[in-house]
Amino acid sequence: MAFQPPGPETCREAIGDRSSLSGDLRQAFEPGTDFEPIPAPGPRDWLAVHRELGQTFGQFKDSRPIRPDTRRRKIYLQPLGEFPLGPSPSLDLLEQYAAVYFALETETLPAVHHGNFTARINRLTHNRQILTTDVLRFLMTKLPCDAFCILAITMEDLYPEPAWNFVFGQASLRERVAVFSFARYDATFYARELTTDYHTVLLRRSCKVLAHETAHMFGLAHCIFFKCAMNGSNHLDESDCRPMHLCPVCLRKLQFSVGFDVAQRYEKLAQFYQAAGFADEARWTRNRLRIFGHENRAHR
Repeated sequence: MAFQPPGPETCREAIGDRSSLSGDLRQAFEPGTDFEPIPAPGPRDWLAVHRELGQTFGQFKDSRPIRPDTRRRKIYLQPLGEFPLGPSPSLDLLEQYAAVYFALETETLPAVHHGNFTARINRLTHNRQILTTDVLRFLMTKLPCDAFCILAITMEDLYPEPAWNFVFGQASLRERVAVFSFARYDATFYARELTTDYHTVLLRRSCKVLAHETAHMFGLAHCIFFKCAMNGSNHLDESDCRPMHLCPVCLRKLQFSVGFDVAQRYEKLAQFYQAAGFADEARWTRNRLRIFGHENRAHR
C-alpha cells in the first residue's frame, strides 16, 4: 500500500504525553505551525520505495537507546583522506555544527589516509570508492574511551559490498561507529556547472547529512510524521527539500537522550546559521525562540 501521510492526531500521539514536562519543554514539543506535515511522496521519493512504519517517542524510549553518560559524552569526527579547500566543506564548521546540534563536545581527529581500505573504481561514475565495512572495522579499534561515537567523514564515494553501486553511509549503532561521504553532495561529482552559492550549498548539504547520520547513532529512526531532518531521502533533490531542524517527535527523542536546554540550543543554532549564510534556517530558528521569549538573544 502506498504511503499515506499521518493525520494531526497520529502525529500528536507520536510525540507522546507531555503533561509531566516543564512548561518550556511542553512548548518545544508542541506541533504548531512551525512544523510542516510530511507530504505524499513522489514516485522516486524515499517513502514511495521504502516501507517505513515510523518511530514514536514511546517506541524510541522502549528501545533503550544508547545515551551519553558521564564518561562517554564526546562526538569524534574522523576525516578520511583529503578535504581540499574549495571543493570540500570546512572541517572546523562541521565540528562546530555537530557540537551545537547535539549539545555535546565534538573533536575532529587528524586525517587518516586510507591505503589499507579496500577500494574500487565505480563502473558508472569512474570515481574511486572505499568499502564501508573496512572503515567500520578500523573505527572500532580507534574508539576513544570518552567517545559517545566516532564518525568517519570523507570526500570519496563509498560502497558497502560488491553488488551495490554506492551508499551515502553506513553505521554500526551498538559499536557507536559510522562512516558517511559528502562526495555526492558536491555538484562537481556530477560534472554540474558551479553556481555562485556553491560553497554555501555544499556546506548546507554536508551539515544536513552530518546531523541526520549522527542522530541515527542516538537511535533515532527515519521520521514519517513531519518534514524533518530525519526524513529519508532517495536522491539529491529530495535531500535538498529536507529541513535542517528536527520535528517535535525527533527533537523530544534527542532531548531525552542528551538533556540539553532546548532554548539555548536554538540560540546557538540561530547564531551558527546566521554566520554560515543559511538565512532561511536562521529565520526559522529565531522564530522558534519567540515561544521561549528569547528571540533577541539569537541576534547576538
